[in-house]
Amino acid sequence: MHELINWLVETIGALGYAGIFLLMALESSVFPIPSELVMPPAGYLAQQGKMNMGLAILCGTFGSLAGAYANYFVARWLGRPLVIKYGRYVWITEEHFNQVESFFLRHGEISTFIGRLLPVIRHLISIPAGIIRMGFLKFSVMTTVGAAIWCSVLAWLGGKVGRDNPEILKDPEALIHAVKRESIPILVAVAVVCVLYVLAMKLTAPKDAAQPQREAK
Repeated sequence: MHELINWLVETIGALGYAGIFLLMALESSVFPIPSELVMPPAGYLAQQGKMNMGLAILCGTFGSLAGAYANYFVARWLGRPLVIKYGRYVWITEEHFNQVESFFLRHGEISTFIGRLLPVIRHLISIPAGIIRMGFLKFSVMTTVGAAIWCSVLAWLGGKVGRDNPEILKDPEALIHAVKRESIPILVAVAVVCVLYVLAMKLTAPKDAAQPQREAK
């Protein structure tokens, strides 16, 4: 893992914006590449004037969208049984997929947006969207907005962590831990939004259910 992490960091340095796009595309598909190692170094380099922050975030966002499209269309073509059968070859366990699928089916299209901000779910949320044949335009919009927010957050955190401790960029594993630690308040905020959304759905459900009965009378 340490060698893989070092390779990822070196790839970003060597390929620049193309490396950000490629690695975020892989991260958004089925490969276990931590996004915490892709966008934070880019954010730090942008803060140093060596990259453009907006362009780095744009490359990360569209890279994420490209990887999400790969999962979406493969799942749409193969269907759930084959995804479960062959997913284990690319680190998709049935347990993780069942959790993501349950999350998606309970909360509908908004889960595509929220899922882009949550660990584990972020990598797999495109698969149930493809299986149930979610509208392509809606999927694209939700994925793009969610990915843009996540890439922006990671780039900002990279700039902050790198500014406070520039040496940490030489230790990729320490960088991951630092970014995860700094992102806890953001993840808590996402969790609060999820809870509020679920509560709102429960509060509005009885009214929706009662409407057909009133119309029938």
